[in-house]
Amino acid sequence: MTKCMLEARSLSVVRSGQQVLSDVSFSIAPGEVHALLGGNGAGKSTTLLTFLGFLAPASGSVHVRGREVHENISDARRVIAYLPEAATLYGHLNAYENLRYFLSLAGASPDLEALDAALDRVALQGEARERVMQTYSKGMRQKVAIALAILRDAPVLLLDEPTSGLDPMAIDEFNRLVRDLAGAGRTILLVTHDVYGACHVADRIDLLHNGELVGAFDRPPELQRIDTEAVHAAFACRASAS
Repeated sequence: MTKCMLEARSLSVVRSGQQVLSDVSFSIAPGEVHALLGGNGAGKSTTLLTFLGFLAPASGSVHVRGREVHENISDARRVIAYLPEAATLYGHLNAYENLRYFLSLAGASPDLEALDAALDRVALQGEARERVMQTYSKGMRQKVAIALAILRDAPVLLLDEPTSGLDPMAIDEFNRLVRDLAGAGRTILLVTHDVYGACHVADRIDLLHNGELVGAFDRPPELQRIDTEAVHAAFACRASAS
């Protein structure tokens, strides 16, 4: 088994002439939830876009399953499911139709039983599945997007501010789902500014500030979560110094 599913090695990225990431390094093992925590402009989304091959490193590299992404972008994307802050789903289609359409683009045609199994796993209520997506809350749309990732059987999930705009109950549901997916072997990299959510869902948090990693926090084996107060203090200290 690959010991490292995602890795950034001394990654630096320049966008529009501005240094956005500087010498960023981290690695993520199979079944691990890794969070990049930072404020607006920290470089969080840039990191995800580099793993997806949409941005090229100015120096350093990013690797998926041990292979450098920019040597074969299509191979990297084949094993990654990306969930943006606002999931791109068709409002005039229902959950089943959205799933069938996007999976058909990947050459897959799961039956109704498989679709329902994935929607059961994300706890989308049965009565909602045949309603058009424009009637859904953001939390419900996120569930369909995660079901799509499950049906694609992607071993790597990249989540960009996944709980932004969700109510507390939906956030707790989402975090439980992420932990369940990690328990099933998925490797998850999420970027967020939500200290509480990151501490409750992540095995490791890297604090990103102005494109640099400035702190790291690991979940102790005997605890269910990372120390929220310690992370909040470090996050607030960096924010106030900006």
